[in-house]
Amino acid sequence: MEKLKLGIPKGSLQELTIRILDRAGYKIFISSNSRLYSPDIDDPEISVRLLKPQDMPRFIAEESLDAAITGKDWLEEYRLANYEKAKKIYEVCELNYAKQGFTMVKWVLAVAEESQIKRVEDLEGKRVATELENITKNYFANKGVNVEVEFSWGATEVKVPEFVDAIVELTETGASLKANGLRIIDTVLESTTVFITNKDAYRNKWKHKKMEDIIMLMKGVIEAEGKVLIKARYPRDKYEKSLNILKKEAITTPSFSLGENYVIIEGIIKERNLRLLIPKLKEKGSDLIEVFPISKIIW
Repeated sequence: MEKLKLGIPKGSLQELTIRILDRAGYKIFISSNSRLYSPDIDDPEISVRLLKPQDMPRFIAEESLDAAITGKDWLEEYRLANYEKAKKIYEVCELNYAKQGFTMVKWVLAVAEESQIKRVEDLEGKRVATELENITKNYFANKGVNVEVEFSWGATEVKVPEFVDAIVELTETGASLKANGLRIIDTVLESTTVFITNKDAYRNKWKHKKMEDIIMLMKGVIEAEGKVLIKARYPRDKYEKSLNILKKEAITTPSFSLGENYVIIEGIIKERNLRLLIPKLKEKGSDLIEVFPISKIIW
């Protein structure tokens, strides 16, 4: 039996990635042993490796993995350091989620709140710490600002201002940086999660199809996040105004079905809009409203 060697990100992306895959139909069993990097999966055609997202591009380029889920930031970081090897990597698609939710993340340039540094140019001759070393060097080179960029193994926030003048750090909301007394002065890079493969694996007909199936189902889960299906029943002479209301809220064209005495209208909407929509539908004469969770939306 052929197997697809799939890399799953360990660390900050791990929990949400495994939850999305679970909702997509792929159950991954993580052992209590934190050192385990080969968890079981309920699909015999997939072999899972749990690895740091920073390492995924290298393993894809070396063909140790067929496909992997990682950050676009780490893919770009690898490309800057290993241009020729990175040519073997193919970015199949973006998956719109990050460690805390369904959004993008940013690598930002930050300094101490009380620092006199206000602009990127004020860092001329200064020291900057980051885990994203190559991208940071490229960023300052493009700005024409000479700085000393040093690699940081973690806990980067605590190094300002005693050890370095600024940091380039990953954030989703900026709350952690603010809590650590830091002030953002620029965005270095925006990033999201990506599905990558090596070109040889993608040319393999069976592996290509397997990857596309996984991606389709994962995207279906991501697309369904925060959305519900609402159905409202009306007497036949009272549904048209509500149908127009639902058209304004629905993410797709609402549908309706006619019965002998009733009409049922339905549509997919953002769940956060229910509190405003349901009273409107009731006011227009609905005698039954049902709301259903959605696990996937496949376009």
